[in-house]
Amino acid sequence: MAHFAKLDDNNIVLTVAVINNDVLKDSNGVEQESLGADFCANLFGGRWVQTSYNGNFRKYYAMPGMTYDPNIDEFCFPEMEPTE
Repeated sequence: MAHFAKLDDNNIVLTVAVINNDVLKDSNGVEQESLGADFCANLFGGRWVQTSYNGNFRKYYAMPGMTYDPNIDEFCFPEMEPTE
């Protein structure tokens, strides 16, 4: 199964969808992230980025509230507010 994170305009993760890996395969049987992102966008709307459940790429598995940083191509946890 492949996992894709829906992002808002500020690259904040809104939700994560799980889709069948076959959706990612091109005509040569090679998985392409863009095919999965397009599938999710057509089905649910919005902008989607693949995430790894095992953290094999993009550092962390995306969860709602996290941020996707395209400059480093990673999902990041929100910064914690300092406590007094």
